[in-house]
Amino acid sequence: MYHIRMKGSHYEAGFKFGSTLKKNGIVFKSCPTFDITDDMFEFTEKCLPIYQQYYPEILDEIKGMSDGQGISFKFLSTLLCSMYCFSPDHHCSCFAISNGTTMLLARNSDFLVSLEKLYMNCMYSLKDSYSFNGNTTAFIEMEDGMNEHNLAIGFTFVYPTKIKPGINAGLLLRMILEKCKTIDEAITLLKNIPIASQQTYTLIDITGKIVVIECNCDHVVCLYPNTNEDFVCTANRFNSAILLSYNKPTNFDDWDASLRQQTMLTALQNNSNKDLTFAQELLAGKYGFICQYDRKKNADTVWSCIYDVKHGQVFRVEGNPSKKIFLEDTRMKFKKT
Repeated sequence: MYHIRMKGSHYEAGFKFGSTLKKNGIVFKSCPTFDITDDMFEFTEKCLPIYQQYYPEILDEIKGMSDGQGISFKFLSTLLCSMYCFSPDHHCSCFAISNGTTMLLARNSDFLVSLEKLYMNCMYSLKDSYSFNGNTTAFIEMEDGMNEHNLAIGFTFVYPTKIKPGINAGLLLRMILEKCKTIDEAITLLKNIPIASQQTYTLIDITGKIVVIECNCDHVVCLYPNTNEDFVCTANRFNSAILLSYNKPTNFDDWDASLRQQTMLTALQNNSNKDLTFAQELLAGKYGFICQYDRKKNADTVWSCIYDVKHGQVFRVEGNPSKKIFLEDTRMKFKKT
């Protein structure tokens, strides 16, 4: 993974990101995973006024990145703002545990082996925004992270059966990290902003509250732990009754999302000692299928991350957790409960 620190304004952060990549020989004149189509350009044109209203600073960052790369803002904004709305390639597993002793969020990021050298860990500390430590396959968009108020969040992609102009999964998650202290604030944000893509967000905050939020352009549904359970988990399908009809038909290759979710559910239900070691072992496949992909098919878990909200710690594997060990990232100081 690339590791990059961002300070200053959003524009300055974007320019640093773009120019750093360019210095390392990476210039995005085309998208490495999907073709940019006229539909994407048209969709992005409808999204940009929404970003300008609700999250204008991220447009400054995209402009900075395009300037640093020496590419057009139109191309880069289309690449970023249409992402997750047209492409079905992101597959991840996420769970949170909160029982007083253990308060953490854990996530496997499953994506393409061919791009694994481009994945990034980012430390952001920008003006008028909360600082955070996050990970991404998608440049300035974030896919999991924890901010300075110990709000941790991870997303799982759900195939886009319905989209509308709005803010997409990775930029919504980034927005939550920069603007929210608690789960309640994140829920309020999601309920009051146009959402473009389909996704779930798993969250835990410093109070120990946990939730899976399933959302798209029509609905925001909060799934809290069942009675006498101290966890939530999800993969790449909606589970709430309200959103079931938005799932892609079962013949879609979702990288065994149902099996991964069942692995998490069974392990979480049947183990009373759910501590950090348990979370690491679950992500590493010791309780069943969750990361055991065939790399020859260009699929693998490309990083695994655990955010320990109680102790203010971050643990990450840069690669598949069944083959590498978790290491603590101590660069950013978080609160302890």
